[in-house]
Amino acid sequence: MPRVKGGFKSRRRHKRQLKLAAGYVGGRKLYRQARNTFEKGLTYAYRDRKQKKREFRALWIARINALTREHGLSYSRFIDGLKKAGVDLDRKQLALLAMERDTLFSELVRTAKNALGLAA
Repeated sequence: MPRVKGGFKSRRRHKRQLKLAAGYVGGRKLYRQARNTFEKGLTYAYRDRKQKKREFRALWIARINALTREHGLSYSRFIDGLKKAGVDLDRKQLALLAMERDTLFSELVRTAKNALGLAA
């Protein structure tokens, strides 16, 4: 009795994987390499969705820090002052304000300084 090789189902599974690997170069058009590359790509995508959030937060903090130092305050003191003043803005919004609305950001720095008891 001949062995069963999967036939239709295997071919359909292979075709589906190779379709997902469209655009790959070289031997990655072969089923086994295409599957490995695609699965590794999914792993990278999962990891990098987390890293993207980290990188953006770091960027926002760097932008806020640069502009608060122009006003004579460090980033950590600025955030502490905002918390004490009861201002509830996240870093993304603060970075946008810092870049696009300088007068409003200056007002926030003044508010933070007042909450810390520093001379505005």
